[in-house]
Amino acid sequence: MRETTADLIITGARVHSMVAGDGSDASRAIAIAGGRILALGKPEEIDEAFRGPRTRVDDASGSTVTPGLIDAHLHPIQGVELCQGADLGGVRDLRELRTALLAETERVRAGASGGWVRGWNLDYAVFDGAPLTSQFLDDVVGELPAMVFFFDFHTAVASTEALRRAGITGARSFEDTSEIVVGPGGTPTGELREDSAYQPILEIAPKPSREETLEAARATFAKMRRSGLTGGSIMDGNTETLDLLEALDGTGMGLPVRIVSAMDIKPSYSAEVRAAIKAQVDRGGSRWRGGVIKLYADGVIDTGAGWLYEADADGDGTTGFWPDQADFAATVREFTQAGFQIATHAIGDRAVGETITAYEAAGPIARTGVPHRIEHLETLTPADVVRLAASGITASMQLPHLQWRIPDGSDEWARRLGPERASRGWAAGTVLRAGAPLALGSDWPIADLDARVGLAWAMLRRAPGDTDGFVYEPAERLTAAQALHGYTRGAALAQGDDDLGIIRAGAHADLTVWSEDPLEVPGDDLAKLPVRATYLDGLHTSHTE
Repeated sequence: MRETTADLIITGARVHSMVAGDGSDASRAIAIAGGRILALGKPEEIDEAFRGPRTRVDDASGSTVTPGLIDAHLHPIQGVELCQGADLGGVRDLRELRTALLAETERVRAGASGGWVRGWNLDYAVFDGAPLTSQFLDDVVGELPAMVFFFDFHTAVASTEALRRAGITGARSFEDTSEIVVGPGGTPTGELREDSAYQPILEIAPKPSREETLEAARATFAKMRRSGLTGGSIMDGNTETLDLLEALDGTGMGLPVRIVSAMDIKPSYSAEVRAAIKAQVDRGGSRWRGGVIKLYADGVIDTGAGWLYEADADGDGTTGFWPDQADFAATVREFTQAGFQIATHAIGDRAVGETITAYEAAGPIARTGVPHRIEHLETLTPADVVRLAASGITASMQLPHLQWRIPDGSDEWARRLGPERASRGWAAGTVLRAGAPLALGSDWPIADLDARVGLAWAMLRRAPGDTDGFVYEPAERLTAAQALHGYTRGAALAQGDDDLGIIRAGAHADLTVWSEDPLEVPGDDLAKLPVRATYLDGLHTSHTE
């Protein structure tokens, strides 16, 4: 008599288990019960050992099964508030920007968006180095309030009317490096750098309702599943974010993906606010949990806010996000001792180095021992690569961000860094060769949510489908196996989940079923490789006919 009978057997597929040393036979079977994997083996052996009269059998012949993909860094709820109005991602010059804003203005005048003109996903290259001012908005929207975000959501430009409504009349002091940019006379130019600077605008602009936010988040999670994702790490958040996840998980079939959500800590947060956040360290549900703190070590290189060991071409980049780095290190230690994993946004090379130093000083996480993680690492020094590997800190990188570069180095990111530092951009291959853990993600809505596109960028380091396109740092390209690891096992371990991103007994039955083997498909084709189905806790969702 069997000790355990499977609820489900998936049979006939090639399986990439992500277990070290495990091969991929052309036909294997996976036994599942109670949402967990019982065993992986030859079809006849699994059938004999685990099949009972009520076992469902899914024939996956001709397909390849991998662990469910995990996006290590995304913003599916914050993105609902920020991605309002026109998607400006296809805009390439000021003429196209004017056309897109005119269309959005006409839509708003017809009664949409509560009278505000909004846009997002704008490329810095559209301005070709020209100052970012309200003028381009005022010329189009007239008396209407307006604000547009650049693709990274670290910079916004507001119209004169939006500034007036928000009471922004000049420079302000913030407890971080956010900046209301002003002209020679002290009048705001309209450029708002970092979150604290543009929050006054968001506070008065129309916001999606709670139900609209829930609906949009559900749609985003469903889209994740269609590209093979069964989980992700939200890299922003607060108590309200956890409330929304709890609400989503408590309805219908629950969350369609498994989510770990960080909570932001800003330098301005009081002891009371910090205590309230620490009290939620163990908060979670069946498919979601918190337990992660998000910090910022710097801003972005494109505006001079990335923290560098040496100043950029414009003399910027010499300060971190926190006015006093000792306060940053103390915050890392405080929340480490409270049992939180720390995920720090660090883009410039010094931001990465200082974050490693703070992590080393804080020691292991209380109760869990899960390693901390660093997000982005857009440029880092060889010495810090060695330190990263020695410490076991996870490098969480988003290779689709390469799309914002220009081959001749004229984009703001490369121009400010100069050739040497730019040549160390997004050094995923170097990080792996050094032995450091690597996790991959999209940073949606900054880059495409489709995990297949992310896998392709990791392998190609150019736009999928553009076979004549420029390849950035060819030596940093990942193999298909390395890219898949970064989106499965690497992402799972980055968030401290040993029972995800792997197909072995005891692991969650979160699986992706591909029409072909993703390890054998060229990167250009991988970006559109059909995902036939996904399983979450062994529950099946079909994605193609």
